[in-house]
Parts: sequence; C-alpha cells; structure tokens
Amino acid sequence: MNGVSRIRLLTAACHASNAEQVERVVSLANDIDPLTQRDAIAAAQRVELHFPSFTDGRAYSQAYLIRRRLGFAGDLRATGDVLADQLAQMERTGFSSAVLSDDVDVDDAQRQLQRFAAFYQGDAAHDAPFRRTEPERR
Repeated sequence: MNGVSRIRLLTAACHASNAEQVERVVSLANDIDPLTQRDAIAAAQRVELHFPSFTDGRAYSQAYLIRRRLGFAGDLRATGDVLADQLAQMERTGFSSAVLSDDVDVDDAQRQLQRFAAFYQGDAAHDAPFRRTEPERR
C-alpha cells in the first residue's frame, strides 16, 4: 500500500506463544471508551482490541481513536472473531496486527489484503488521499 508495511497476520498459536515477549499489554473490551484508558495506553507497548463477533465492529472505532486522538504508535492488535474480509478495514482504522480466527487460512488472508493496493481516501495511517506523485506521460 504505497510502500507502507501491511498489517501483520498471526495465528492464535503464534499469538499465544509470543504473549510473554511484550511486557506492557493493554487489553480492552469493545465496550470500553479508550479515552478513559489514556494513561494505560500511553504506557503500553501493545493494545489488544477484541472483536466478539464478525458483526460487532466497535473495535474499529476504538482503533481509530487510539491511533488518531491518543497518538498511540505501538502494536495495535485485533483479537477475537477476525476474518479475512475485515483485514483491509482493520488496517485502515489503525490496526498493525491481527490474530486470525482458527478457521482462516493465513495465505488466503494475505491474498485478500493484496487485492487492494491503495485507497483514494485518507485513513488512520495516512492523512492525505492517495495521489500520483508524477504526472502520467503518454
């Protein structure tokens, strides 16, 4: 996506085996206002946001608030019912990693991400819209 690194995809087993490597992790349920957890998030290395079901998207709003209003620069991880269809939107709202549901194949999820190379609109990671840097020559 315009030379920017993509969201990191993890299996549940990989997520569990790496849990001890990061000391300061904040896990938020999707009904918590992240602005009330400002101090904990500022001190965290990773913030984990939970998707209890595919149809519950409150964690998207949390991610956007954490990235844009709180300026969190660490790992913002999606957990729970994470499907390949959600990954592009997760990336655009600020997630840097996602723990895929057990029935999601990592290669299929990666192919889903590659379907969208760029977006015209700005998002949590990019202020300006996508624009060609040089005029196209004919």
